[in-house]
Amino acid sequence: MNKDFSLYLRMRFPAYKVQKISIDAGFTCPNRDGSKGVGGCIYCNNVTFVPTYITSEKGTDICSQLKEGIRFFSRKYKSLKYIAYFQAYTNTYAPLDILRNLYEEALSVDGVVGIIIGTRPDCVSEAILDYIQGLSQRVFVMLEYGVESAWDVTLRIINRCHTYAEAEDAIRRTAARKIPVGAHVILGLPGETLGMMLETADKLSELPLTSVKLHQLQLVRGATPIEDYPTSVKLFTVEEYLDVITKFLSRLRDDIYIDRFVSQSLPELVIAPDWGIKNHEFKALLYKKLKQ
Repeated sequence: MNKDFSLYLRMRFPAYKVQKISIDAGFTCPNRDGSKGVGGCIYCNNVTFVPTYITSEKGTDICSQLKEGIRFFSRKYKSLKYIAYFQAYTNTYAPLDILRNLYEEALSVDGVVGIIIGTRPDCVSEAILDYIQGLSQRVFVMLEYGVESAWDVTLRIINRCHTYAEAEDAIRRTAARKIPVGAHVILGLPGETLGMMLETADKLSELPLTSVKLHQLQLVRGATPIEDYPTSVKLFTVEEYLDVITKFLSRLRDDIYIDRFVSQSLPELVIAPDWGIKNHEFKALLYKKLKQ
């Protein structure tokens, strides 16, 4: 059985507990600004990623966002260290000198011991990987790629504007530099059968991945055009998703850590499905099913 990503972090940081803090560094995406497409992925509204502990307006500097997150978590837990999670949009989509300044700003905050960079597989040049490789020799750095599906037909439908071959290439180039690498995948995308989803697990298992983050498809307000056609996609019930993710995990290579099993967007933005359970409750149901 695949292990929870928290175990990986405990092994990387044995002396203390670490907590990820999501930040918005003000990036955009090539399928939003017109360089490859417009409108973004059909399921995406990055507002849904904003954690409840962040009250700053968008555009607030990185240090302020991190300090706000640290204040929130330090009230609950003592002796924490933190990982700055560059999550919103494409966090390598800028000139290298800008990226360097942003990453170094995050690492300058007291208590921050590493960064995780969420990005697209078509937005990592050799120069960027050279810099990140050097950075990873002094602090923890991980690249997390939005793969979403191993099927190009699906990637076209959801307006990703990149291919699965590009994802494979980026993951292999990153791992070859000894940089931990994760993949983000959505289960239940339009047109995908169970067989297609399980083949995605097979294909991911062939790659040098450290972790995989799994989400169910959700319809959220502000994502176009999918929110206008909610009856055109099949949305999982809790029971259906438990069945799919159990089968998916059974096909995924055992040494790949699972960073997340389920998505939980802000309730006021979710159109469907409304499961009415929290992440830890879903995980309890999943572990019970896996044990069975």
